[in-house]
Amino acid sequence: MSLSTGVDVKAWIDARPISRFQWKILFLCFVIIMLDGYDAAVMGFIAPALLEDWGISRAALGPILGAAMFGVALGALIAGPLADRYGRKRILLSSVALFGVFSLAAAMAQTPTQLALLRFLTGLGLGAVMPNCVTLVAEYMPERRKGLMITLMYSGFNVGSGLGGFIAAALLSHYSWHSALIFGGVLPLVVLPFMLVMLPESAMNMVARRVPGAEIARVLNRLGGQFAANTLFTLSTPQISRHAKVIQLFRGGYARGTVALWLTYFMGLFVIYLLNGWLPTILRSGGLSLQQAAIITGLFQLGGPLGGILVGYLMDRTSAKVVIAATYFIGCLCLLSQGLMDFGSAALSVLIFVSGMCINGAQNGLQAYSPAFYQTEIRATGVSWMHGIGRIGAILSSTLGGVIMLAVPGHSSIFLVLALPACLAAACILLHRMNQRNAAQSGRTAGDVALPNAAHHR
Repeated sequence: MSLSTGVDVKAWIDARPISRFQWKILFLCFVIIMLDGYDAAVMGFIAPALLEDWGISRAALGPILGAAMFGVALGALIAGPLADRYGRKRILLSSVALFGVFSLAAAMAQTPTQLALLRFLTGLGLGAVMPNCVTLVAEYMPERRKGLMITLMYSGFNVGSGLGGFIAAALLSHYSWHSALIFGGVLPLVVLPFMLVMLPESAMNMVARRVPGAEIARVLNRLGGQFAANTLFTLSTPQISRHAKVIQLFRGGYARGTVALWLTYFMGLFVIYLLNGWLPTILRSGGLSLQQAAIITGLFQLGGPLGGILVGYLMDRTSAKVVIAATYFIGCLCLLSQGLMDFGSAALSVLIFVSGMCINGAQNGLQAYSPAFYQTEIRATGVSWMHGIGRIGAILSSTLGGVIMLAVPGHSSIFLVLALPACLAAACILLHRMNQRNAAQSGRTAGDVALPNAAHHR
């Protein structure tokens, strides 16, 4: 695919300062991820109200919480190959419309079965949103700042999830649990027309799909370029078959890294989604009010942006995988402390905030780390399949959370259980290795296989 003449789009983006248009792309994806974060966490915030309103057991609530995760996993697995073939923007905005519509429909559910089905359909849209936002931003940011910029964008998920606790607390104090789902459905549909007009397609993906040069030039000129319609645009990567892209994740030196990314993401999401879905109920059983439980749970997510920015900053300056692993491990120690000691509400709030800063921050860092491992033609597939396979951890934690709480005595003991997957996440990412020898043999540039200033540390 690479030619000896023409403009290498990736090299051109890497050589330039970040423009206002790139900041706009970052902001738009931040907003989308924020809406995704709210909708992904909302069921955890309204779970106590559902238990009281419908009179169901915690075990019966598990399938409702897990249904969305099944949809998220399936949506991610489907969306990646589609985005590589048809474009990031088209699949991304279709997904926003999908989860907005079905979130509204879920508010009208009359039975647990109906709610579980509608949350599954909502999850299909949610699953496609996150990896496509990550991939789109990764392909518009220069390599030297990619870690920080992607973690900044991805922190929108934590902002949306965290603010969801405060929004849910305010809505639940005046209205029923239905209002929280209505809020999460209306907002995406309101912003969707603006995204259609303002959000561009990935220039690198357009090159890979052989879109006419005039369209690519039009987008790159908004970044400050001065390209003519007949400019030849290229990528310094070998051509990959447009078919069977998932198989490519296990060829050419990608297999070990792919598996390590899947396992790390699995463990991180197991911790995050169990706390998202069950922390309000855990805190409620510890004697806190419904509003206090929602707010403290929100603090877990609000710690994520600070942790993500710090992790992204360090990733751009040192070994990316060591930074991610160390942050997971500190989160593990925080969880151990919560399980071993009895804290008051104020100290517990601080510790949960720090736990969220570490676990969510490390997970945010993984969003910046994973796109650099795959070349453009399979990047959305690689990132999406990491999300999809990793979501099995979210499914298990959401579905089995109630069972685990029954099996482990004491409302705080579940933190001890969660410390193990946090520790395993740290171990798995340390096993990851960028196969630079294979990359060099295939002709990829260093920027396609490693984050800046970190390649020599892996």
